[in-house]
Amino acid sequence: MGYLEKPDVRALVEQLSRGVEQLGDAGKWEEFLAAQARFHRYSFANTMLILQQCPDATTVAGFNTWRGAGRVVRRGERAIWIVAPILHRRIKASAEPEIAGFRRVAVFDLSQTEGDELLTLCAPLEGGDDRGWFEVLADVAIALDFSVERSDLANGVFGDCTYASRRIRVALTASPAQAVKTLAHELAHALLHENTDDRPLAELEAESVAYVVCQHLGLDTTCYSFGYVTTWAGGTSVALRAIKGSCTRIADTARVIIDLAFPTTLSDGTQTVRAA
Repeated sequence: MGYLEKPDVRALVEQLSRGVEQLGDAGKWEEFLAAQARFHRYSFANTMLILQQCPDATTVAGFNTWRGAGRVVRRGERAIWIVAPILHRRIKASAEPEIAGFRRVAVFDLSQTEGDELLTLCAPLEGGDDRGWFEVLADVAIALDFSVERSDLANGVFGDCTYASRRIRVALTASPAQAVKTLAHELAHALLHENTDDRPLAELEAESVAYVVCQHLGLDTTCYSFGYVTTWAGGTSVALRAIKGSCTRIADTARVIIDLAFPTTLSDGTQTVRAA
């Protein structure tokens, strides 16, 4: 494994900020919100009905909603049945409508449709890991007293970090490149977020660290990381403020991971890790 020159991590954090800013300038965030508005958020009861009938469901909508998104339900697919209220409007125009009953409504999961690709800000990484970066980062996890497992995870989840068992899991379905990025992300969680209650900030910080680490490894994660931090922050301007506020934490954590991955060899043959 060839030695990589120590990176300017703060410059890489600034590079991340510029990418998020350009995402907003290009109108991609607004376009993403407009696309998401087509799809309903379902109640707890309907969510349970959906998962009972289609446990791997990810994005669910009605026939016409899918058609409006440029996709069609494949012939022969079985509908997922949920319930919707029947509203009865009162005589006074100002009065709120009352629920007169419920009706069955047919919806379909993304996997049951075909057509145009849905707009996403986070395109999973494709490609290999020819230089074995996953094993390098797995050794970093061991140095932090965490085990690493490749596991079957819930649909759409690439990784998780469990502090009680000191375990990091990476989805078997992740491509080699995505697995490297995910492991870097979970290492950031391991270092930063054991006692954190602010999930959006934790995800933004972890993905920012992963971006810096992967850029140093020569793995470009822009198609995933820019959209990920923007989505968790709730918009480009919020993401930029959060990155600026966490700049030191992001830079220091990325430096710790990189230093553990590539310790400095001294003249006497011993190795040391530069303090963050």
